[in-house]
Amino acid sequence: EGEELGFKIEANLSADNDWVKMAKLVPWSEFEANYSSNFAPRRGPAAKSFRIALGALIIKEKRGLTDRETVQQIRENPYLQYFIGFTNYSYETPFDASMMVHFRKRINQETINNIHKIIVENEEFSEKENRGKLLADATYTPANIKYPTDINLLNSVRKQTEKVIDILHKNRQNLLDKKPRTSRNLARKDYLTLAKKRIVTQKERRKAIKKQLQYIKRNFSHIDHLIEKNNNLTCLGKSDYKKLLVAREIYRQQQELFQDKKQSIDHKIVSLSQPHLRPIV
Repeated sequence: EGEELGFKIEANLSADNDWVKMAKLVPWSEFEANYSSNFAPRRGPAAKSFRIALGALIIKEKRGLTDRETVQQIRENPYLQYFIGFTNYSYETPFDASMMVHFRKRINQETINNIHKIIVENEEFSEKENRGKLLADATYTPANIKYPTDINLLNSVRKQTEKVIDILHKNRQNLLDKKPRTSRNLARKDYLTLAKKRIVTQKERRKAIKKQLQYIKRNFSHIDHLIEKNNNLTCLGKSDYKKLLVAREIYRQQQELFQDKKQSIDHKIVSLSQPHLRPIV
């Protein structure tokens, strides 16, 4: 038996996790030669691999982290360690935060732009099975959810409210009633405009969040009207009804965070489908 905080178990990583999928999507070897050419033969400690360097930069930009936060996230998350090429989970600091500066110097902007283009042009990741194995700490269990950036969470809520509107309208009592306008195409375009940006400023992020909150608020107004008019929610089914309740609470939390310009809130929901989960801080 292992120690309470040091017990290790072998665990299969989920092939459906975005970081596992993206690890297959990035052409590591294709750009390895370009990266290696930045180093002259010398004695001393070996440089970090291209996968570690590029992987760390991708993690930093996709999650909007500082250099120090990036290192800490990699240290705590086995999926991120798998993404940058580790074969065993380790709680040791993977590298010093100061190395991020060297990574940016050694991987030119053209390389980053090319890889970023490959990623954003493939919104649907490969479904080919990829089961990675890491040694994971039994004191916590990684969950297969997207990293809870608020804009991604709001996008999920918006799509769920649109689905509920579709169901309620389809099962309306008066077949002559017109379907409420949701502006879903414009809302999706606004979301993708931010999601596909390599670097996002705080001002751009707040503007995008504000728009998604407005779309969701409008959708909830349509939903409430449809419910009041038809007085029937049985057509939603148990799963969609539960998600509707969760979506309302997520909207409330995100509205409060936005208005008060706060970074956190008690009992913050980070997943529409798994509202019981809480991130490790």
